[in-house]
Amino acid sequence: MTDVKQADFLGSWERQDAMPHTEFPEFAFIGRSNVGKSSLINMLCSRKNMARISSHPGKTQTLNLFRIDRKLQFCDLPGYGYAKVSKVQREKFSKMIQHYLMGRSNLMCLFVLVDLRIPPQEIDIEFINTTGEAGIPMAIIGTKADKLGKDKLQENIDAIHKALLEYWEELPPFIISSSEEKIGKEEIWNFIHQACTLFKPEKK
Repeated sequence: MTDVKQADFLGSWERQDAMPHTEFPEFAFIGRSNVGKSSLINMLCSRKNMARISSHPGKTQTLNLFRIDRKLQFCDLPGYGYAKVSKVQREKFSKMIQHYLMGRSNLMCLFVLVDLRIPPQEIDIEFINTTGEAGIPMAIIGTKADKLGKDKLQENIDAIHKALLEYWEELPPFIISSSEEKIGKEEIWNFIHQACTLFKPEKK
């Protein structure tokens, strides 16, 4: 089931502990600045402008929450890595993300986005490794798959797998996507629905 009937923007927060408690399972999206997070969220929800798209790195600067069909939630996290923001602001983003990942009790999975147009980036590998070591449920989504030919695309995918296998015995789930061509949409939604079957609301 990939047809979203209702998608509501719930708000933006700078602190995880200020976000509303919810009984809905939550899925978060993160990646290097300009990797295509907003485009992917819009594609999954069949909306054009639900999540804001910008050509300027570092545009997402808060924890942005969306409720989908009153059944689950998406959280668009600030990007990591290069962005035209100050060192103080980057450190603020890092703490914001860390507190969210470690403190959000209804987080079912963190989707880490990597750009398939380029070879594996050290900052992506480091983030994935650190997140895995912290025990955060995670899946990797390769973005912009439509921008390369088949052979080059496979070459970059293999390179990412090889880089991760230097640290991982078994890789996290890896999904290939393109927001423009809607590649991976059904696979991502199947993953989300399967994860939702394991969700147990926190008792208050």
